[in-house]
Amino acid sequence: MSAAELTRHAVDVLPHGALEEKLGLGRPLRVKLGIDPTGPDIHLGFAVVLRRLRAFQDAGHTAVLIVGDYTARIGDPSGRSKERVVLPDEVLDANAKLFAEQAYRILDEERTEIRFNGEWLGKLDYAELVRLTRTGTVAQLLERNDFRERFAGGAPISVSELLYPFAQGYDSVAVAADVEVGGTDQLYNLLMGRDVMAHYGLEPQAVITYELLVGTDGVDKMSKSVGNYIALDEPPEEQFGKVMSIPDTALEQWWRLCLDAEAPVGDPMESKLALARGIVERYHGAEAATSAEGHFTRVVREGRVPDEVDEAPLPPDDPVHLPALLSEHLGLSTSEARRLIGQGAVKLDGERVTELDVPREQLAGALVQAGKRRFLRLAG
Repeated sequence: MSAAELTRHAVDVLPHGALEEKLGLGRPLRVKLGIDPTGPDIHLGFAVVLRRLRAFQDAGHTAVLIVGDYTARIGDPSGRSKERVVLPDEVLDANAKLFAEQAYRILDEERTEIRFNGEWLGKLDYAELVRLTRTGTVAQLLERNDFRERFAGGAPISVSELLYPFAQGYDSVAVAADVEVGGTDQLYNLLMGRDVMAHYGLEPQAVITYELLVGTDGVDKMSKSVGNYIALDEPPEEQFGKVMSIPDTALEQWWRLCLDAEAPVGDPMESKLALARGIVERYHGAEAATSAEGHFTRVVREGRVPDEVDEAPLPPDDPVHLPALLSEHLGLSTSEARRLIGQGAVKLDGERVTELDVPREQLAGALVQAGKRRFLRLAG
């Protein structure tokens, strides 16, 4: 497989000619991709890069997936206007295991090496950390757009954030990476990896960045922190419905990055339906895609109740706080539930609810609908 085929959807391939030189070595390359487990799911945006990693595997190379169980405790500052909130250790550990399992939905397990960077970063003593930071300067770090803008605006930048690019670069040293891939927002960190590798006497890696998929809002990049994402493990009906919610302006990019195809010319609704079918089929199979489309037609387009509705016990409280109920059983955040109630998008047996607290007897046996796609039947 040629360099051009391996770099489909690539924005940066640096330095010029480096990838071709690596491919000319006549051995399987070690192609690195890092992911910090800040949430429990891999989403479609990250799947874009995972599928490019799979292309390297199909060409005979080894994918080295770095799960940042350690760097997530620092927090990647890329593209951030403020410091990330660091999750508790037990949450990060649980997310890391889930990420590793989900990656095999795309990657070839036999050609994948999964490593957790706490394996080497957790062993660095103070002297080694000082040696690592000699790779770069404060002036170089402040060249980053996110750091420069925060510094100019007087926003705080913690020392731990400044250490993040060095830590990610040291990952490349630890696994002897030949190539590192990532989204365009990772360009600075990936190039830092070249400097760190040279500092430790290793041949620097080639760097490839890929286009970022916009989220379901069609504005910001797909992100768990923003909430505009579709997870690979979401139920087929939920995946299908979320794809159908994207704006028409995002269709061309979603077809290209999610299905490696051109968006069909013509009716945007038909294009969106075909896109949703293709995405659900890719991650759940053809039968699930057909079922999900039928569900969408019945529930959203025709306004009917789904054939199967989950049931839940009637809460003991009286009155029942509806946002808490929706959060517990329909996967909504309490703030999102409140917003839907305020918009008149929550119904009990077809009637809109405007109150946050509802008498318990009114909920007994009721069909609860939140938005167009979420339904719940409460016990009588």
